[in-house]
Amino acid sequence: MAKPKAPEGDLFTYACEAFSHAGVAHPVYRKGAGPAVLVITEMPGISPQVLGFADRLVAIGLSVALPQLFGTPGFDAAKARPLARLRGAVKVLAEVCVSREFTMLATGRSSPVVDWLRALAVHEHGRCGGPGVGAVGMCFTGGFALAMATEPRVLVPVLSQPSLPLGLTARKRRSIDCGPDELATVAGRCAREGLQVLGLRFHGDPLVPPERFAFLRERLGDGFVAVELDQRDGHPEELLKKHHSVLTGGLVDAPGEPTHAALQQVLDLLRRRLLPA
Repeated sequence: MAKPKAPEGDLFTYACEAFSHAGVAHPVYRKGAGPAVLVITEMPGISPQVLGFADRLVAIGLSVALPQLFGTPGFDAAKARPLARLRGAVKVLAEVCVSREFTMLATGRSSPVVDWLRALAVHEHGRCGGPGVGAVGMCFTGGFALAMATEPRVLVPVLSQPSLPLGLTARKRRSIDCGPDELATVAGRCAREGLQVLGLRFHGDPLVPPERFAFLRERLGDGFVAVELDQRDGHPEELLKKHHSVLTGGLVDAPGEPTHAALQQVLDLLRRRLLPA
C-alpha cells in the first residue's frame, strides 16, 4: 500500500502583494488569520507541498506569509519531466548564485536577505497582531530562520534541514549561515527568555551534516531542540537519493510515522508560542 505524501496547496488560494524594504522588493503570498508565520521556501521555490505545509498552519489558526525569493511559484518539480526538472534546478541555482542577497559558501555569515526578512517579520506582526511571529526556513533558507531570531518579535524559529554553508570542509560542516554576533544574540535570548530553536534533519543527509547540529547544541545549549530522523523514516518517493525535506518531500503523512510526529512537534511549538491559551 502506498504511503501518504505531504499534502499540496493551491497558489491561487493565496493573495500576493510586494513588500519593500531598503530598496529591495519581493512578492509575498499570504493566507489565513491570526498571528503570522513566515514560511521561507526550500529549493526550487514555492512548491505545492510547501503550500500544503502553509495550509496546515492556516488550519490551526495562524496566518502565513511566503516570500518569493527565487524560483517560479507553484512549480511542481515532482511532477515535471526529468529534463524540465533539471532545467528548473539549473535556472534557480544560477539565479541564486549571481544574487547579492544570498551567501552559499561563506562560514559564519548571514545572507544579506535576512535583513529584508526581519523587516518583513516586523511588518507581519504589525499587520496580524499576536504575541509575535514564527519563521520556518527550509533547506537553502533553513539558517535564515535562525538569524531572523535576533528580532525580538520572532518567537518561533524553525530550521528544517538547514543546508548552508555547503559542507565542503570540516569548518563549514561545523557552522551555519548566521553571523557570530547574531548567533550570540540568539543564544542570549535562549538563556534569558526560554527561546527554543527547533532543528530538523535526516541522519545521512549530506546537505545537513551532523556536525552542524552539534555546533548548534554547543552554542545554544538547551535552547536548541534537535529532531533527527533515520533514513528509513522518509517517504520512499522523495526525489533525492538521500532523504532531505522533513516537512515536504520526505514526509509520510500518517499518524505513527516519525516524520508525522516531527511535523506535529513543529505545529505544537507554534501553537504554544503564538496562539492564545
